[in-house]
Amino acid sequence: MNASSPSPAQNQASTSTLYGGVTSRRVTVRDLASAKQRGEKWSMLTAYDALTAGVFDEAGIPVLLVGDSAGNCHLGYETTVPVTMDQMVMLSAAVVRGTKRAMIVADLPFGSYQESPAQAMHNAARLMKEAGVGAVKLEGGERSARSIELLVEAGIPVMAHIGLTPQSVHAFGGYPVQGRGDEAAHQLLRDAKAVQQAGAFSVVLEAVPAELAAQVTEQLAIPTVGIGGGPDTDAQVLVWTDMAGMTAGRVPKFVKKYADLRTVLGDAARAFAEDVRGGAFPAEEHSFH
Repeated sequence: MNASSPSPAQNQASTSTLYGGVTSRRVTVRDLASAKQRGEKWSMLTAYDALTAGVFDEAGIPVLLVGDSAGNCHLGYETTVPVTMDQMVMLSAAVVRGTKRAMIVADLPFGSYQESPAQAMHNAARLMKEAGVGAVKLEGGERSARSIELLVEAGIPVMAHIGLTPQSVHAFGGYPVQGRGDEAAHQLLRDAKAVQQAGAFSVVLEAVPAELAAQVTEQLAIPTVGIGGGPDTDAQVLVWTDMAGMTAGRVPKFVKKYADLRTVLGDAARAFAEDVRGGAFPAEEHSFH
């Protein structure tokens, strides 16, 4: 063996990790389960188009969520509630086309699964067949358990979402932290165990006290994905426009900005406009003869 070639053990180690490994295929639910067993934390970002998804895929993000947060971030809605199935299919298909390695999870939007498990099955199948996603996500704990069971029985991987569920914004009267107080904490634990029992491969914990999220993570065999759930969940997810500094105005407390793309793009647009106004663009090197 060439001294510079990796050993079989090294190859196995590199492909068994989520970040920087699994290079010859897409990440699967089995990879996420294995990561939990060995204590490897992993990241998830939202994505809504092929170009951005490709950047995140090349960066090594193992899971991309086509979230109904597209309603707030890209479609101009005040909440996620107006997002439709047709919109989710279109956005999800674009993200799948733009990626090669990441597992693509797509949200079932409001009104696409609450009516019955059969409705959930119909619309989850659309995301799998028409968009090509690897899994779907739906909100709700005990109330969504039967739908999760049916989807899993049909071979559709399901990521659950409990705690603050944005599709219930009108019922909540906003976006308050969930799970505070003994009764609320016990209900969140019941919800977490219900979705695990139903067959979900992971569960998002949104806007819950860090201590409660740590307790849920310890008690569940499936990975927990935190967004405002403190540092002890198995994974972390952020909306990419929040993470990259594209979102205008106030962002949730749990967001960390890793860039200031809103300023960068604004400066670029102003520079372009000035060049056009002053005649500097297009120059000779940008012209055909």
